Amino acid sequence: MSSTTALSGYRDKRAALILRDRSLRRENLRVKALTLNEIKADEILRRIRADEEATIWKEEHPSIPHPFPGMEFLTGKSIIVRTKIFEILSKMPKGALLHAHLDAMVNAEFLLKLALKYPAFHVRIHQPLTVANLPTNLPEFRALSEDLFTHSASLTDSGYAIGTWVPIRNARQSFNAEFGGPEGFDRWVLAAMTINPAEAYGTHKTVAKIWQKFASTFITSDGLIHFQPLFAEYMRVFFLTAIEDGISYIETRINFLRKFMVGADGRENVPHREWLLMFDRVQSEVKMKMKIDGREDAFIGAKIIYSTIRFITPEELEWYLEDCIALKKEFPHLIAGFDLVGDENALKPLIYYIEPLLHFRERQKDEGVDIPFLFHAGETLGDGTDADVNLYDAILLGTKRIGHGFSLIKHPELVKICRERGIAVEVCPISNEILRLTSSMPMHPLPALMNNGVPVALCSDDPAVFGNMGLTFDYYQVFVSSEVCGLSTLGGLARDSIEFSTLNNEEKRQAIAGWERRWRDYVDYIAGLV
Repeated sequence: MSSTTALSGYRDKRAALILRDRSLRRENLRVKALTLNEIKADEILRRIRADEEATIWKEEHPSIPHPFPGMEFLTGKSIIVRTKIFEILSKMPKGALLHAHLDAMVNAEFLLKLALKYPAFHVRIHQPLTVANLPTNLPEFRALSEDLFTHSASLTDSGYAIGTWVPIRNARQSFNAEFGGPEGFDRWVLAAMTINPAEAYGTHKTVAKIWQKFASTFITSDGLIHFQPLFAEYMRVFFLTAIEDGISYIETRINFLRKFMVGADGRENVPHREWLLMFDRVQSEVKMKMKIDGREDAFIGAKIIYSTIRFITPEELEWYLEDCIALKKEFPHLIAGFDLVGDENALKPLIYYIEPLLHFRERQKDEGVDIPFLFHAGETLGDGTDADVNLYDAILLGTKRIGHGFSLIKHPELVKICRERGIAVEVCPISNEILRLTSSMPMHPLPALMNNGVPVALCSDDPAVFGNMGLTFDYYQVFVSSEVCGLSTLGGLARDSIEFSTLNNEEKRQAIAGWERRWRDYVDYIAGLV
């Protein structure tokens, strides 16, 4: 055999092996040939990605010593927003957002501006402010009833009594010049509600430490968000900004641990059913706005995944599960599922709650409702730890999707089950990186899941804390971190986000049809680029 023949035979075997291997990827399981326009658009996207990797990511950036595609998000964000790929992806119809915590879905700066509109908001601190403790001395906010309004002038004057409420506007206006004046107040509050690069990649660079900072951001924002007048505005902004980023359907987790929201009168008297009434009203208003704007299919709507936190007792969980059933019966179109949230590495595992969770399934049969489990599981670096073993319990309990599933790839039998049963993984790439599960996107296990044919929905998790508003940033990080990813990958991820939602079959059919119309327009847009 000549060397030419041997080389040709080897190349044929090599091409066939690569083809067989890549045919297992989720987006390649559908037998659907790309259109000529999609082929052209895919070539354009790949060329732009390669060009930018060789240019903008190779440039000298004084504050970024090691730029590369898919690098640490908080450091690389300033480069990302300059790229053509980011601009193109911002126009992409992204389908559904299936993993999003409502408490962190509106830009922190905008949330503060909303809060400053309301005289009811007051703020206090529990130790004197100093330049040294400014980053850790967290503000606590609360909307008060008129009879509790104060006339305190400042948080930073020497006469301030620790723990005393100060009207938020007074606190901002009188913020000591030593701390930056009113603008310094804004920076202080925003820093308390977000994670910055120095924290993520320096002072809090372990999973345990960054989770401490992450959890603290909600302590600050909670008192602002859970005020009935602001809550409605907050949801409206969330829906509208999601729509502008190409998201047409949302399933958001609402933490119902707080049993009453603060009402317009400043008293804790707004029960959970009122939260759902507000949610329903706001989404109806947003749908009407889209209809008036001639964009009716741009927003299908939103549902709620009822959630509570993993530090409660099994006995306490019984109350929340009954509350969830009652809300499902009254609002069957709003409650999409149930979840337990919080740091899996530090809080209780699913097995701790096994009795009430099994009872919950029986109670649903008795009450004639269907509330699927949509569990967080495997958001960990562990292998065999309680957080990792949550994956087994989530699957045995019949979870319809897995939130994060970072450690799933370590378990070949579970990967097989997810592929065969159609259990989608809600992957939150930027969240996983900032919370120190991976150092960068090229090291994320997402490609391994996709290469094994596991259905995946890209999600943003807590973008107000991470700065990855919408879904464009997460799509960007995934797309630039793999040469295999192309247009069909993007389309497959978006389509699967609808396919594995809790919409019923007819709703999915309509949602996919609307997405496909927008996708064709999007492909035409890319194909028209020069």
